[in-house]
Amino acid sequence: MQRILLAILPFCLLTPHFTVNAQEWTRFRGPNGTGVSDASSIPVEFTEADLNFKAELPGGSGCSSPVVWGDKVFVMSANSEDATRYVVCLNAENGQSNWTKEFKSEPHHLHTRSSYASCTPAVDEERVYVAWSTPKQTIFKAFHHDGSEAWSLDLGTWQSQHGFGTSPIVYKELVILHFSQQADKLNKGELPGDSFMMAFDRKSGKEQWRSKLTSTNVCYSVPFIYSPGDGAADELICCSTGDGIFSLDPNTGDKNWAVNDGLFSMRTVASPIEAGGLIFGSNGSGAYSSNYIVAVQPGKDAQLAYKVANNSKFKAPYVPCLVSDGDLVFCMYDKGFASCIDAKTGKVHWIERTGAALSGSPVRVGDRIYSVDEEGTVWVIAASTEYRLLGKSQLNETCMSTPAIANGRMFLRTSGHLISVGGN
Repeated sequence: MQRILLAILPFCLLTPHFTVNAQEWTRFRGPNGTGVSDASSIPVEFTEADLNFKAELPGGSGCSSPVVWGDKVFVMSANSEDATRYVVCLNAENGQSNWTKEFKSEPHHLHTRSSYASCTPAVDEERVYVAWSTPKQTIFKAFHHDGSEAWSLDLGTWQSQHGFGTSPIVYKELVILHFSQQADKLNKGELPGDSFMMAFDRKSGKEQWRSKLTSTNVCYSVPFIYSPGDGAADELICCSTGDGIFSLDPNTGDKNWAVNDGLFSMRTVASPIEAGGLIFGSNGSGAYSSNYIVAVQPGKDAQLAYKVANNSKFKAPYVPCLVSDGDLVFCMYDKGFASCIDAKTGKVHWIERTGAALSGSPVRVGDRIYSVDEEGTVWVIAASTEYRLLGKSQLNETCMSTPAIANGRMFLRTSGHLISVGGN
């Protein structure tokens, strides 16, 4: 036994400490899109002296959130002037560059809060997947972890006055993309553009299925996998203006159920979550005052459970996703409010004016909610039925993205940098 331990010891010493018991963060908002981590080593407050690293990103702009696999962080970046895109891989321990891939492009119109790098990659044990669009084409690429290209697709034209912003997910041997477009003004009668949920073989890029969607405006919601339990098959859950909240078979694209009938009257940007046995979605507009969230009972008898609209005691987010803790759902409003509701009933536990303008989404780390406002302030509040501000820290740079948590560390993407904090 002693000989065996002595033989193993050198390999243990060569293994970086931060990869031990690591939780991967493989997609937008991490594990199955929940935005939840059980890490115990993320500080409530920090200064620049506490950072593991602050790595400069090429191009200096982007809303893409980081994803992490083992000792690698992947993120997209862009040049806001000439629309050059960059796919970047950094060392998760020290922030040093592993590789960068550069892609020239053409400038085109974007929403003021969008960017040429708004897609959050998806990553698995072998490849990382990224997407972007121009008015003429939609690019979907996969790279091996060493930076070599695995495959590349052109999915055709893509239309929106806001710019591209959806993100892929990996499910078993598939990589799935919500391909939602704006109404096609090139067609007479303002007919909807071609919108699909699409799945591709993650190794080859070969299309496996596509499910036609009826969306009259571009929607950026990223789906998640719902497991009903009792041996029932997995379901792919997503939402859009034209299709409401709907379930597809993730293996075939066949529809299981949908709750529509005007469920959403405005654009869906935030991604759905499950809490308290219900599926939650939200929609809104730049006016914000008409925003609302919905809770849907899933299954063959799927139906609307309740709706909570903006009022003096509740503010429904438009862009930021919801995040939950058990039967509590936390809603971080775009324009400076935070709310908490009971998932089963929709009862509002509290609302608080924070003054924090948000484009990124909150994440939950244990019993704390972290969100980063557009000015780069990291807000930490208690995941509780009472509002408690636990801490605030400054990144000193604009931020439109969502944090990632892996290897006991938090990775924060500002417009021009990737920042790491936390760990043992």
